[in-house]
Amino acid sequence: MILPEPLIPVFLKATKAGEEFISEAAAHRRVREGTLRPAPYGPPRGLRNDVGITVARTAAGWPAYTLRPRNPGARGHLIYAHGGGWVNEISPQHWQLAAQIAAEARTTVHVLIYPLVPFGTAGRVVDGFTTEVLKCLESAEPTVLAGDSAGGQIVLSTLLHLRDRHQVTLPRTIAIAPAVDLSMKNPEIAAVQPSDPWLGTRGTQVFIDLWRDTLDVDDPTVSPLNGDLEGLGPVTLFSGTRDILNPDGRLFAQRAARAGVDVEYVEKQGQLHVYPLLPTATGRAARQHIVARVREATA
Repeated sequence: MILPEPLIPVFLKATKAGEEFISEAAAHRRVREGTLRPAPYGPPRGLRNDVGITVARTAAGWPAYTLRPRNPGARGHLIYAHGGGWVNEISPQHWQLAAQIAAEARTTVHVLIYPLVPFGTAGRVVDGFTTEVLKCLESAEPTVLAGDSAGGQIVLSTLLHLRDRHQVTLPRTIAIAPAVDLSMKNPEIAAVQPSDPWLGTRGTQVFIDLWRDTLDVDDPTVSPLNGDLEGLGPVTLFSGTRDILNPDGRLFAQRAARAGVDVEYVEKQGQLHVYPLLPTATGRAARQHIVARVREATA
């Protein structure tokens, strides 16, 4: 179902979808709720009949779902890190994108259910993703990283770990509205905030403090914008201008380009946070773009 784009911000405000990111009290309440009553994370029923799903455990003990196209000829791997502010579990929209990539790009997609705050931390989770990428590379097939929002931070920090610790570069990384600087000190954020119906800095800061744990907020494992970006593989980064993460996302793309990285920066005026996951015409076009880039990288 494709919805008119003006309805999305109305729906978000009516349902208080971003309350935990806007209010410190709501953020602390969300952490308590997630600790006492963890949300389900399995794929929704009837996801796609042209994709098979299996589940195993990662080396770190996390649930790992593998989505494979049922048609023969699949090649390569994609590891997906879902968003949710490091506190919210994977959503149906994440599953739908993962299944679409598997079926239409004809590649194997691995969805890692990483631990959330207060149990999951940046250092632990980035190390876990790094290990899983190296495991996929043992197949001698191309491997792609992809993630949205908080997951975008995870995959970009993982990309830095792969290069610095293992001398590995990947053929493509997809970052959808990534959080790249968790200091949130960019003065342009305040200018965007009134137009963003979803995210806010006060509640998000609560999750950031738990996520970074003992690491400094400027550590590239937490804030990939602060890493040396030279020598990274190709990156496709999506961002909408009604998203408080947009100023830093744009800055990441600019710095990466100056460092010689092959950056494809897809910015859409008036679009919201993680717009490629939304049930709109613009979101559908972005998803098709993602599938095309993954297909090229894993061919």
